[in-house]
Amino acid sequence: MTATNPSPLLLGANNEHPVAIEPRMANRHGLIAGATGTGKTVTLQVMAQAFSEMGVPVLVPDIKGDFSGIAKAGVMSDRLRERAVRVGLADLQLNGAPTVFWDVYGEHGHPLRLTMADFGPIMLARLLNLNETQSGVLQVLFKVADENGWLLLDLRDLRAMLAYVNEHRSEIGPRYGNVSPASIGAIQRALLSLDSLGGDELFGEPAVTLDDFMQTDQHGQGVVNILHAARLYRDSPTAYCSVLLWLLSELFEQLPEVGDADKPRFVLFFDEAHLLFNDTPKTLVDRIEQVVRLIRSRGVGVYFITQSPLDVPDAILGQLGNRVQHALRAFTPRDQKAVRTAAQTFRSNPELDTEVAITELGVGEALVSVLDDKGVPTPVQRVLIRPPASQIGPISDQERLTLVQRSVLAGAFDRLLDRESAYEILQAQAERALSEDTVVTRRQSEARQSRRPAAEKSVVGDFVKQAGRSAMRSIGTQLGRQIMRGLLGSLKGR
Repeated sequence: MTATNPSPLLLGANNEHPVAIEPRMANRHGLIAGATGTGKTVTLQVMAQAFSEMGVPVLVPDIKGDFSGIAKAGVMSDRLRERAVRVGLADLQLNGAPTVFWDVYGEHGHPLRLTMADFGPIMLARLLNLNETQSGVLQVLFKVADENGWLLLDLRDLRAMLAYVNEHRSEIGPRYGNVSPASIGAIQRALLSLDSLGGDELFGEPAVTLDDFMQTDQHGQGVVNILHAARLYRDSPTAYCSVLLWLLSELFEQLPEVGDADKPRFVLFFDEAHLLFNDTPKTLVDRIEQVVRLIRSRGVGVYFITQSPLDVPDAILGQLGNRVQHALRAFTPRDQKAVRTAAQTFRSNPELDTEVAITELGVGEALVSVLDDKGVPTPVQRVLIRPPASQIGPISDQERLTLVQRSVLAGAFDRLLDRESAYEILQAQAERALSEDTVVTRRQSEARQSRRPAAEKSVVGDFVKQAGRSAMRSIGTQLGRQIMRGLLGSLKGR
């Protein structure tokens, strides 16, 4: 069982002196940086499993597909044993961590779905790469849906609302501002692009909740949630970032403040963190900075993983108290600037030339500075990272499938739900309007046929005109209905 007072999170050792993160300071966030192939993934694995043993659930995105080994005990080798002894773990016990696999596409884990309403207009606008005007239209759309009590769950609902807002522009404009057909068209085209990337699989129900991620097993260990993101990252890096941003937002909005707890309640690792800030509007970056600053009071730790500290804005970098810097290579002027920046972010150690050491680190070595029990950064130290207790490298597809099938969430997200939402409501309204128009047309025709014969010529002439107008209305209604159905194509209709 997890101890009442959790042990420090051991990262490694400096000349046989252990270097560890105090559990009370683990929610002060952190940074794992370094060039490709220098050991960031193993450091991430060590930290994730240590949090799990502490009773803290975590979420780790797996972009390269090589992180699943944390679910299985490692195999002792001479090299592993030697490293364990060097960091003071001569009695290292090999074991895996309780693991739940997630995958937006449902191929390598439980399907991870969100609803449009949960996702919100701000992150959706970024996902669709909309400009400021188009983003404003999207916010109007969400506002109109909220006022009418129409749920926005999936892409069909969003398309239905676009058609509705376009049709009622003259009524909506005076209340919320002008809504141009050009903006509506741009959003529709962006949705087509999102749909081709699997947006219909990302949005819908049943949707995940925080409770699905914040689990512990029967032994009190925190569950390691692994988001298999290789395909998502390849096809749409923005969608990958958006999913993690959604979780960050949910954690901030739903969890109550806990003050200075003995350990975090949840830890979120954000791999390839540079994607979060590339081409991101300043307003959104400011909001991310605010959330990162305040979310630690909810007992949540956020750890960014990237190649260089330059990838993280200064306002956020200043909040990352626990830092692990693997080797950087200084081949270009930008590389040299990254090395200097990385060295300057540490509290100096008179016995260590930090800038030189960063370029000399071997695989599995890192410069480390953590917060002590008073929240003060420790002087930077050159540390040999401890070996993980779990397997380094991925497990087999069959082993993963077995874990997914045995999970407590097995089957919970496999079948799509389709409850009444904006699409169904607006479709029903369109069908009622078509039926009412047909009744009016029939009554008008019957009234004309009952008129006096003396006025037959005039009546016939008027009838032709009225019938033509009625036919045009009917055609227009039918066409509008077809366009609506085209815009609202079903999730499985492609």
